[in-house]
Amino acid sequence: MRLCLALALLLGASAAVAQTEADQNPPITVVVVPVVGSVPGANGVQWKTDVELRNDFKTEVTVALTMPVTADANVALLPIEPGATLRLTDIAAALGVENGLSPLLVQTSGRRSVTIRATAYGTRGTEMFPPQPIAVQYGPSYFPVRVLRGLSFSEAYRINIGLVNLGTTVAEFTLALQRLPGRNLAVARISLLPNSLWHMSIQSAFPLITSGDNFSVVVETASPDTHVYASVIENATNAARFVQPSLGASPLDAQ
Repeated sequence: MRLCLALALLLGASAAVAQTEADQNPPITVVVVPVVGSVPGANGVQWKTDVELRNDFKTEVTVALTMPVTADANVALLPIEPGATLRLTDIAAALGVENGLSPLLVQTSGRRSVTIRATAYGTRGTEMFPPQPIAVQYGPSYFPVRVLRGLSFSEAYRINIGLVNLGTTVAEFTLALQRLPGRNLAVARISLLPNSLWHMSIQSAFPLITSGDNFSVVVETASPDTHVYASVIENATNAARFVQPSLGASPLDAQ
């Protein structure tokens, strides 16, 4: 009887400690928007990103926003009431970044994230060009091989490729340009320092390829905390299309 009582008291004390630790460390959900920012581009266009946060919960939540790759970025702590939507125009400026690109980390107090929408668009003077929605990654997105499909670059279109390393060690990427699956037209290898972003034209990776339609870029890396994206921009209209990666069937055969 005394043993049962002692065990019950011990279990009760353990549960109380666990509850105290849970109260002190409430759950936080982290979501990544692969790229946001404010940067000048071709044709005198300034590119910006707007972000929208919607609280679908029945209680107030606190959201923390940061651009981790940009050294001068602030951290914004934003309470959002139940059912409310918070719209942030030019998220880079809102976080104190005058010029730069970075992933956006959205941390929500709770076991589920707020609903997030991110939109990139170009401006030039009083002109505003068609926006491009940016795919938001609510869950783990890592896979050893990811493929950026439907890429065209020519006098009519230009392409930017983005590689992100949010890990604590150097990430090694192998990129293969393909028109037919498994047949590499060109291969590039890029190393990214921890907590960094590589956002460049496709010609920066494959300088010998001057133009073409319906290309794919196969990206392979063993580093788990990484993200991949592309953007196809029409030169005449500055209309842009964000390209989210699909999963590769097998590791590429780098030639």
